[in-house]
Amino acid sequence: MLPTPAKKSRPEGLFASPQKRNVVICLLIVVATLALYNPVNRHPFVNYDDDRYVTENPHIRAGLSWDTITWALTSTDQANWHPLTWISHALDYQLFHLNAAGHHFTSLLIHALSAALLFLLLVRGTGRTGPSLFVAALFALHPMNVESAAWVAERKNVLCTFFFLLAIGAYGWYAQKPGWRRYLPVAVLFTLGLMSKPMVITLPCVLLLLDYWPLGRMGVPQAPISRLALEKVPLLALSAASAVLTMKAQQAGGAVRSIMQFSLPVRMENAIVAYAMYLWKMLWPTHLAPLYPHPGNSLPAWQVLLSAFALLAITGLVLKLREKRYLLVGWLCFLGTLVPVIGLVQVGDAAMADRYAYIPLIGIFIMVAFGLSDLADTRKLGLTARVIPAVCVLLALGFVTLRQLSYWSSSYNLWAHTLAVTRNNFIAQDNLGGALLLLGRLDEAYPHFEAAAEINPRDPMSHSNLGAYLQEHNQLREAVEQYLTTIRLTTDAGLLASTYANLGGAYRDLGDDAQAQESYDQALRLNPNQFNAYLGLGRLKEKQADLGGAIANYRRSLQLRPTDHGYLRLAHALEMAHMPTEALAAYREALKINPDLQQAQDAASRLAGNN
Repeated sequence: MLPTPAKKSRPEGLFASPQKRNVVICLLIVVATLALYNPVNRHPFVNYDDDRYVTENPHIRAGLSWDTITWALTSTDQANWHPLTWISHALDYQLFHLNAAGHHFTSLLIHALSAALLFLLLVRGTGRTGPSLFVAALFALHPMNVESAAWVAERKNVLCTFFFLLAIGAYGWYAQKPGWRRYLPVAVLFTLGLMSKPMVITLPCVLLLLDYWPLGRMGVPQAPISRLALEKVPLLALSAASAVLTMKAQQAGGAVRSIMQFSLPVRMENAIVAYAMYLWKMLWPTHLAPLYPHPGNSLPAWQVLLSAFALLAITGLVLKLREKRYLLVGWLCFLGTLVPVIGLVQVGDAAMADRYAYIPLIGIFIMVAFGLSDLADTRKLGLTARVIPAVCVLLALGFVTLRQLSYWSSSYNLWAHTLAVTRNNFIAQDNLGGALLLLGRLDEAYPHFEAAAEINPRDPMSHSNLGAYLQEHNQLREAVEQYLTTIRLTTDAGLLASTYANLGGAYRDLGDDAQAQESYDQALRLNPNQFNAYLGLGRLKEKQADLGGAIANYRRSLQLRPTDHGYLRLAHALEMAHMPTEALAAYREALKINPDLQQAQDAASRLAGNN
């Protein structure tokens, strides 16, 4: 932990012991955070990466096993190397299976514990309870952090932040009495953070800032700045290794955008505006969305200039008030920890994201809380004059957070809101269409897929979705064209596998069995666990009167993902193979999933009557 400052006189009464007081405050932080976020425990998974991280990931759905751990340690799936995140999801699946409430609660608990830990670090390092508590409360309750805490696929963000804060605590302990035995926990906790998400790559620089404030190590004769910098070298080596792994993973996953797609001047302009927008959304948290589309070209000059002016003005003010060391440290922490995700290396198609500010805004919260506390001291304000405004601010933020949480109550609500607060968002159009498909509202989904393809003709997902819609409406040749376009536009193995599986179905229904077989085989080469490829192969084998092959493929599909349609196909094949007992069992399994499936009801009644 951070070293304790010189003792000051403390009030008598219930909280005369600072240790007991801090424990009570930490409990209050955790309880308040869990209470505010409680609605999330009733939310389902959403159709934005939750499938790839949990619901349709066969490695995670295998539970916590040695094979899963081995895969997690070697996988660069989802264009990242974050084995600890995968392991945490596998553990959740082991405990909760596909009950989304359990997965949500784990993320919320980590978020709440991080808020309590942040309070402990600050009060231990500064001895100032009031501003430390306000920083922790802002972190716990601010609407911009909803995305990280309420989205299962962002487990990596809350997990890496927890280890980031633990590493800072370990560094404070090391700073009291430097030595390799105390340094080792810092390196281990930092490694665990990097294994959760490489966002914490800037920790060595943050620790150097903490040497300036609140540790006060910088400028001390026994710890010159050269020595302070030198002791960070092993941590910087870990950062470098993580950076190399991350770049390789993101390039392999096709996530890194080329300089032709986003020129360097455009990236610079977007970075300047994004810095300013994070500050604005911190002050006025409205129109929050899981994704803000990148403009792709030059931004209006007034927007860039206004943003640059705001950043320079704050920098000038911080330098002018440099005797308030927390201002400089908070500001540089904000600027520095955003560097990996500010878009100079463009990953994906987002201009910015609320989740990227999860750690950086801690620096701004410190500036605000400690600055206002000092201002109150200067004006000799009493406790009431300090507490009432702080409580009003937190209540207002809590109200906005509750409203923001409501948008995560379903995939439909999330993307309908996103389209309402952003422009030219082809990803939101794709996902809203996908949400409508899940609700059975196919005709409403199609215009959103068309809109996505119009906004970005090179968006593979919209073409894949258009193909699925056309295939559902028996426009098979048009569907094939959309699937082939998708295949030309993407290198994403997951999307390619599902597209080839759908393409196989279209070719099968067109009577081109050879192309269908080739498409299914290609889908399984890309993803050996592509359940609907086995389902399609089963239908192809059934069409070719190979009932043994059909039954084997249907069973393999159902092992990967039990569906009512899969059991229905298996039951039909078993019945044709004169296996009525097994067929009846399959029909009953279909009815467990979908009790309203009339075909299964009729067949089960007939078979049961025959027996």
